[in-house]
Amino acid sequence: MNDALVVSLLSIVPKGLGSKLQGAVGRLGLSRHLIAWYARTYGVDTDEMVGTFDDYASLQDFFVRELKPGMRPICSEPDALVSPSDSKATFFGTVRDDGRLPEGAGLDFDVTELVGGDDRYVGGQFAVLYLSPKDYHRVHHPADGRVVGWNYSPGAFWPVFPAAVERIEDLFARNERLTVFVEGQFGRVAVVLVAAYGVGRMTCSHGDIVTNTDGIARSEDRSDVVARGDELGRFNLGSTVILVTEPGAVEWELSPGQDVQVGQRIGRFTG
Repeated sequence: MNDALVVSLLSIVPKGLGSKLQGAVGRLGLSRHLIAWYARTYGVDTDEMVGTFDDYASLQDFFVRELKPGMRPICSEPDALVSPSDSKATFFGTVRDDGRLPEGAGLDFDVTELVGGDDRYVGGQFAVLYLSPKDYHRVHHPADGRVVGWNYSPGAFWPVFPAAVERIEDLFARNERLTVFVEGQFGRVAVVLVAAYGVGRMTCSHGDIVTNTDGIARSEDRSDVVARGDELGRFNLGSTVILVTEPGAVEWELSPGQDVQVGQRIGRFTG
């Protein structure tokens, strides 16, 4: 089906309810019979995962599958910012002084609104990392530091494929988001998990928040020491991670459209 048509159809259907229903189906035990089909259709690398298809109770259980030890080595260089997810780097660069992304990014959203009202990222750096259905869907910390808090912003459930991103103004700032703030030697990094159509729930390793349940915005202060590569959260169906750093903190080491994996060096801290 044409992507533009999909966007048009989704504009008239209840996307939040649809995502809840899709998530509920994925949690049913019967959905385990779809795992082999899903893996084959989307090209999942099953050699990396722990166990076999029979070890997963549902399609959602498989979606947040664990990887075998050593599958994602974490870069240990002290100045490295590492990828928090297996994903494609669709856009990256420097936030404009008005808080919006540069025109060449092909995106239009306000970074302050994206992260829940913190304006420290105006003029900072950003990277948009898209997770496809084949990818490993646990999200990990991109830097050493201390989790100082998180916030949950209920919102829409627009799809995040390129045609939708191009057509829906402020899409990433309008969709439901779970943002975790990690403070370290080079300032505060915002790791933004963005929901999409079909993302029934997102969870965080630093609290009992489960998104797309009651629709109530909330936040929590934390003081959790973390190391790069520690688990941060999970997409119970896939979407997008956006990294945002303070001005002058990072130089990206990425190419447009580059595929990256958890723990891979994607930038250099410059503080």
